[in-house]
Amino acid sequence: MKRNNTRRLLISTLVAVVVVVAFVLLGSFAKIPYVALSPGPTVNTLGEFDGKPVVVVTGGEDDHPKGHSNLTTVSLTDQITLFQGIGMWVSGDYQLQPRELYFPRGKSDDEVRKENVQQMMGSGDNATGAALTYLKRPTAVGIGSIADDSPAKGRLEVNDVLVAVDGTAVGTAQQVHDRIRSRKPGEKVTLTVNRAGGEKAVEVTLAARPDDAAAGYLGVTPKAVSADPKIRITYNTGDIGGPSAGLMPSLAVIDHLTPGDLSGGRFIAGTGTVVPAGEVGPIGGIQHKLRAAKKAGAEAFLVPADNCKEALDDAPDGLELVKVGSVTEAVDALGALDAGRPRPHC
Repeated sequence: MKRNNTRRLLISTLVAVVVVVAFVLLGSFAKIPYVALSPGPTVNTLGEFDGKPVVVVTGGEDDHPKGHSNLTTVSLTDQITLFQGIGMWVSGDYQLQPRELYFPRGKSDDEVRKENVQQMMGSGDNATGAALTYLKRPTAVGIGSIADDSPAKGRLEVNDVLVAVDGTAVGTAQQVHDRIRSRKPGEKVTLTVNRAGGEKAVEVTLAARPDDAAAGYLGVTPKAVSADPKIRITYNTGDIGGPSAGLMPSLAVIDHLTPGDLSGGRFIAGTGTVVPAGEVGPIGGIQHKLRAAKKAGAEAFLVPADNCKEALDDAPDGLELVKVGSVTEAVDALGALDAGRPRPHC
């Protein structure tokens, strides 16, 4: 009888050890279908990133605006194990969300990352357009990107400036879109472009638009650029991706193109999408960005108007939340902050 009890105890112990070992292995190595969001780095658009100026404006009035005008980011941690996820959740410093929200099924991780980088490039293009629109500076239509399988591939070049389509001058992306879409697939168009300071006529045979087989398709992404060839605007944000870094770079461009300092030398941070017309749109992860800005030393944060309610739910103490709905409102708010005047708050 004692022998049977000893045997049962040994078997129970072995089973328990196997279960514990299996649980430890599962928790340590098995990946869960979630990602973790947390405050990311903040980047001063008036300073440098990876040893290079974040915003470079050739031909501006102020090469070195003072202060901080920081764009904010959200860090995303992927390939989380069960134990890591539990630890992140318990810490309260991370927000767990389903992985498929950020890495949709049917797309590889590399494709998603490339899209994020492309969105960041688009944010820069929109920032340029918004700044020039605010300053009432003339704009032209540049070539931002060219699709690999498009008729423009090998004919046009990135940073070409479109001057005319079939002899008709174009000055906005919408005009280019309308001219091309009004033509039929298979038709030839002559594009006049400014390339490296000289004009060149380029003939392109249009294809069919993927979303409308009856409409012409060129396969380029137009972007707003300065019509003044002396002014050139470029950005360096490294591997930061996503569409939300539009507002702060646009303010940095305005700072470079105007005398004085928009922030009065203060430490300001913010976020928000922006379009060439100047409207500021909402973004995701506002709580993480607020925490990152506060930790970096910001005294005020420019919050897109549509993010105000969410921002107020978990705002860090001592960080002023300034509500903005457009680039004009953001510039006015910075002026009011510098002068000590009232400004709109969330």
